[in-house]
Amino acid sequence: MRIYYGLDEVPPDLGPTVLTIGNFDGVHRGHQHVLAQLNQTARRRGAAAVALTFDPHPALVHRPESAPQLLTGLGEKLDRLRSSGVDAAVVLNYTPELAGHTAEDFIRRYFVEALNPVAVVIGHDVRFGRHNQGDFSTMVGLGKAYGFEVIGVDDFPVESQTGSGVGTGAPRRCSSTAIRAGLQQGDVAAAAGMLGRAHAVVGEVVHGEARGRELGFPTANLSQEAEGMVPADGVYAGWVTDAHHHRWPAAISVGSNPTFDGLMRVVEAHILDRADEQVEDFDLYGQRLRVEFVDRLRGMVAYEGVEKLVEQMHKDVEDTRRVLAASGRATPVSALRAE
Repeated sequence: MRIYYGLDEVPPDLGPTVLTIGNFDGVHRGHQHVLAQLNQTARRRGAAAVALTFDPHPALVHRPESAPQLLTGLGEKLDRLRSSGVDAAVVLNYTPELAGHTAEDFIRRYFVEALNPVAVVIGHDVRFGRHNQGDFSTMVGLGKAYGFEVIGVDDFPVESQTGSGVGTGAPRRCSSTAIRAGLQQGDVAAAAGMLGRAHAVVGEVVHGEARGRELGFPTANLSQEAEGMVPADGVYAGWVTDAHHHRWPAAISVGSNPTFDGLMRVVEAHILDRADEQVEDFDLYGQRLRVEFVDRLRGMVAYEGVEKLVEQMHKDVEDTRRVLAASGRATPVSALRAE
């Protein structure tokens, strides 16, 4: 997939395109449904499949004080768009100036003149242009005026999930808003059902207070600048992947360490197994880790004394192994050295 940061980077010989547009936060199953239609239409029309997206998210420009937490950072979003099979992604720098274009002016400048679309594939809830004045019917009219086909894609319903990942049978609309709501409740299984994969937070490993190591449960602590929405406080079963694609099961803690009167929310992962047992020092400091949340084990609790906390942590590790074994992705125990 080619990535163009702004229209200036788009080559003049790109040729005809089939376009879609959106924030694509999370690139969830609803987005994937649109992207699949985009790819099919592009192949049928002999054109390049191109996704237009924005950075930063428009809400961060229009209402920064109440903007939602993003499910993914830009890098993760582009990786997911690449995995969808599109030919190119155009990242538009979202500014008040860009937001000030009328619906027609936006389509003329950013679609017609810049990307030569033969078709546009969008959801029926699309909004664009100044004050979101443009909608699906507006796009259809502009398509007739400027010579491109408009293909509407229906919502993608997904089956609701229980905490064990078992479907309840009740369909719900797949959306970034619904996924955020699930994560705010710690329901990472429901979020995974809509994402089509486990939700993840990606960030650099930094030094913590080393309490985990002192208690026999060393952890890799993510920096406060980690990308991806952090789910509700609690302990989760999940996976950790490093930049070299080494992958380990992990018991993941999210919270402020109430037993020790902590004040700052942190994401810290106790890695259960090591892929390379020949390496004596398992040093992850400074590395960029991907932490995936499979299921929530429990909420965050302040324990009376270290002994009860350590007892619970042993149980958390066993519960993590049980949950991951049920998902078919468990791995054997091996030695570990980490902070």
